[in-house]
Amino acid sequence: MDCTRVNWEALDALIIDFVSSENLVVEEDACANSSSPSPSSSPCISSSSYHARLIIRRIRNSIESGDIENAIDTLRSHAPFVLDDHRILFRLQKQKFIELLRKGTEEDRVAAIHCLRTCVAPSALDAYPEAYEEFKHLLLALIYDKDDQTSPVANEWAEKRRYEMAGLMSSVLRASLQAYDPLFSMTLRYLISIHKGFCFHQGISSAVSDLTHRLLLEERDSPPTPLESMYEAPPFDEVDIQALAHAVELTRQGAVDSMKFAKGDLFQAFQNELCRMQLDVSVLDELVKEYCVYRGIVESEMQIITGPVKRNQFEVAHRLSRDCSAEIDLNTSQHSDVEDSSMLDGALVNDSETSSKEGGEVGTRCGSEPTNVSEDCSNSWSNKCENTRALVRIRSHMSCEGNKRKRWRGRMDETDRLPDPSFSKSETGIEDKYEIALALKELVSRGMVAEAVYEISTMDPDFFTQNPSLHFHLKQVEFLKLVSAGDHNGALKVACSHLGPLAANDQSLLKTLKETLLVLLQPDDGNTTRKDFPLNDLANTLQVSVGNRLGIEEPQLMKIIRATLHSHTEWFKLQMCKDRFSNLLKIDSLKEVNTDLIGAIKSKSNKENNTNLSSQLTTTSSSTMTSEDGGSSSLMMTTQTSSREALWEESAILKVMEFLALSRSDAIQLLSQYNGNAEAVIQQLFG
Repeated sequence: MDCTRVNWEALDALIIDFVSSENLVVEEDACANSSSPSPSSSPCISSSSYHARLIIRRIRNSIESGDIENAIDTLRSHAPFVLDDHRILFRLQKQKFIELLRKGTEEDRVAAIHCLRTCVAPSALDAYPEAYEEFKHLLLALIYDKDDQTSPVANEWAEKRRYEMAGLMSSVLRASLQAYDPLFSMTLRYLISIHKGFCFHQGISSAVSDLTHRLLLEERDSPPTPLESMYEAPPFDEVDIQALAHAVELTRQGAVDSMKFAKGDLFQAFQNELCRMQLDVSVLDELVKEYCVYRGIVESEMQIITGPVKRNQFEVAHRLSRDCSAEIDLNTSQHSDVEDSSMLDGALVNDSETSSKEGGEVGTRCGSEPTNVSEDCSNSWSNKCENTRALVRIRSHMSCEGNKRKRWRGRMDETDRLPDPSFSKSETGIEDKYEIALALKELVSRGMVAEAVYEISTMDPDFFTQNPSLHFHLKQVEFLKLVSAGDHNGALKVACSHLGPLAANDQSLLKTLKETLLVLLQPDDGNTTRKDFPLNDLANTLQVSVGNRLGIEEPQLMKIIRATLHSHTEWFKLQMCKDRFSNLLKIDSLKEVNTDLIGAIKSKSNKENNTNLSSQLTTTSSSTMTSEDGGSSSLMMTTQTSSREALWEESAILKVMEFLALSRSDAIQLLSQYNGNAEAVIQQLFG
């Protein structure tokens, strides 16, 4: 699982969409205009989907607290069409009657009887055939106490009825208003569900089981019941029914009912069922916030208090020389491709005093010992002044303009206020460590690997000794950049000084080294730019490695995503089919990780040749396909046929899945025992 590669930039996009859709963040401009922004200051608040989810949440909270009258009033104001369904109206009125009785006062008892006469009885006549019998049964609540667990109306008195009703209303409103949860929320539900099923099926334990059990609850909202007019819906494709049933763990009849409610739309039914799964929102928000701070999407708590302080290079140098009793060398001429850093606007310098005595507050470890993310492993990494100087140096390599970070506000209005500025010195020190890891990641993602390697080696000479593979790939990028710029002599120096010795110590790198050196033979067009190199994965790997050395633990959400994506891949290998919903949930994007640095050079240099060759091959293959001898066409048909024959007939697989309620992999295993004969399988098991 740890080896599973993830496209973290794709996850960033999902997370940003999530926090924006849920109004969890405030844009930097909004923070500058107001010290305590109101909810209306966020552009997300105007989203119709967000408003609809707020309405659903309000109705749900009202029902769960027993305030049915308020829930009905809210429905009349915002979704009156829901009350046109007499089945729902009858259930709401029944619950309203029970809640009035539950209050126990004489006045409320009179109101409950009035509710029976004017609301419950009339709605029972139009709800459904069994409704009037339920109404008469409900009258028993007038004589049996709510605490009598043996009474015939104990179920009606149970408070769980509130939550069942609240879940039902949420399901109906969500589908009717198209107010689905943000895509990331649905993707996470699905991946965790697949992960749990895979671990159970394989009988293996999960390293993230504690987190996934806290995050995805066992309870689900009640499913909405299709209208009677939908009962005579045309039969749905069995492929769709089985795909839905196994994707969200429904019975076949449950999948059919869900398809009926969605009027045959498989993907809408899938979204309805995913949103019925309940997430612990508080746990989710904590995980998302931790990830956002780690990835530099939102400001950390300390940055919210101090704010980014803009100073020029001389002010920064004066400040640090005063606090750390050391002069900062901002001369970057030793790097050939580093631009003049005459401005350091945007460099983060905390307002709190930094002195050399703070550097000794964090424990250190010997560089040769195994890294523990809860402790620092190097004197240079743990020294506060050293970190601040390093951060300024790293920032000097980059232009002043950086990604504007958002400010975390949370779900409640109370969280809009600024956090308490009573931070300890160790917490303040952590701030620079996060910034160093992010700045180094940014350097590599911009292709400035030589600068990143220099800064890391300056802060921790032992870092690359313990991370030789990472060092090799960073130097490989430097080599390829020099080749693409036409500097073959410089590239060979890098290969002789670094790539060769590193590969000699690690035989697994020899193949990569050979392929890298072959790039020297590619035509020299000089047009390959930084954007042509897939550096994101390398930059992310560097951030994690540096973070570990700095004592920054990898976010829990990253562990969950990595583990669940691995399970997703393995699960559909067992099912011997492709996930029909992976594209909808952007799971394919999360798995698309491009690490082919050499391919970037080859594709760039051979682009024109490949285009011409492709057109020639297209013409040739077209004529070959239509030729009477059928040479290439026959070969293609043979390949496709052999791949189909590797599995049994799809109709046979679906038949066994349907009749025996089995997963796809189990159905295939049974068919293998009976030579693909579905009837023989069913007859044998049913006698």
